[in-house]
Amino acid sequence: MIKLTKKRIVLFLLFIFPLICFLILSTGTNNFTKLPVVTQSVEDISIIDGTKTFKDNISIVCFLGEDIDRNKGGFFNLNEKIYKKFIEYNNFQIIAVYPEGKEKEAKEIEESIGSFTDMVKWNFIASSKDKIIRLHNSFNSKETLSDFYTSKVFLIDRNGDLRGRIDDEESVSGELYGYNMNSVSELNGKLKDDVLVLYYEYYAAFKDKNSNKADRKEVGL
Repeated sequence: MIKLTKKRIVLFLLFIFPLICFLILSTGTNNFTKLPVVTQSVEDISIIDGTKTFKDNISIVCFLGEDIDRNKGGFFNLNEKIYKKFIEYNNFQIIAVYPEGKEKEAKEIEESIGSFTDMVKWNFIASSKDKIIRLHNSFNSKETLSDFYTSKVFLIDRNGDLRGRIDDEESVSGELYGYNMNSVSELNGKLKDDVLVLYYEYYAAFKDKNSNKADRKEVGL
């Protein structure tokens, strides 16, 4: 029998209970269907930094651009509305790519965010401009980079596929490849929900896999 300690109760209330509530409330709209893959097999972040990878991680990718200070509002939104919600989740990371030569500016925003945030899952990565374009182009997004910046952030699953929506009500085509980090409502109402759906997708697959193993064991397979 599991002993209910104060620590276990706090962890449940902080992390498990909100996820359960979300799943219950969302059954009417997504019925736990998988989050659509909108682009398969994007370029891995290892083309820029060999110590990093999208594989086996849930990654949010953003492009800081050349004028990082001008665009910093969106990155603070991303930190407050998404990063802090998922920092305790396994294999979660934010990849922030910026052009080489902008190390000072990138360090300044990292320190600004870090003054009130544990930055353990933020990854600021400098890259050549050619590789930034190559990475972004692999998403097949209709968004364009302006001075190596876009207000859109991108959700990459653990297989290296880009996830998004194919029935987005606010898009003419219905397709949503990236989420606007300058919009708090979009981060709260779309990206946060989609990250939760993606985690539940993996949880359900893990549970089903272990259930099948147990069934096979019972019949001696």
